[in-house]
Amino acid sequence: MRVLVAFLGLMFSLVACAEDSATAAAPGYEEGKEYTELAEAVRTDDADKIEVREMFAYTCGHCFRFDPLFHEWREKQADDVNVVQTPVVWAKQMEPYARAFYTAKALGVLEDSHMDLFNALHIQKARILNVEDFAEFYSQYGVDKDKFTKTFESFGIDSQLRQGDAKARAYGISGTPELVVDGRYRVSASGAGGHREMLQVADYLVEKIRAEKK
Repeated sequence: MRVLVAFLGLMFSLVACAEDSATAAAPGYEEGKEYTELAEAVRTDDADKIEVREMFAYTCGHCFRFDPLFHEWREKQADDVNVVQTPVVWAKQMEPYARAFYTAKALGVLEDSHMDLFNALHIQKARILNVEDFAEFYSQYGVDKDKFTKTFESFGIDSQLRQGDAKARAYGISGTPELVVDGRYRVSASGAGGHREMLQVADYLVEKIRAEKK
């Protein structure tokens, strides 16, 4: 009996140590530090999923360095997570790049061209400034130049630009890249501690929201 009691005591001790270790390993993220809760939640594209939205700009060097990490992270997400991207327009000269993003998406070449455009701008230092430049760039993906131009200048793209701008203002975006989780939480590199850390905070918030939904 003494042996049994001692054995059970040892087992309980090991379990308690394991729980303590798990607790110690859990991230100690705090609202107002690693992430910010929005004063008012913004409606997401799909209410049945947990949305993670990257706010970015093609002209942003930080976004260029973050994009491969974000792409790798996106590929690992479960089916209940909807990962989307929205280009931010801080100034008039940034608008063509946002139009190019929406146009490439509408024409079905965004996945193939997204990182290539980053590379062209930040590594090759290509001067891609206006619709003619963009039409030439996207022609390498089989896009007809006239079709690209018509889509680029269409009402549909105008509408998406307005929606993107409205979201950026509603989120209170102050820099790029930033992540917005479920229209409720904003995560920046400065708050999280770096680009990889942004994704770790996003993972934490996704799990938090997932638990709340149960």
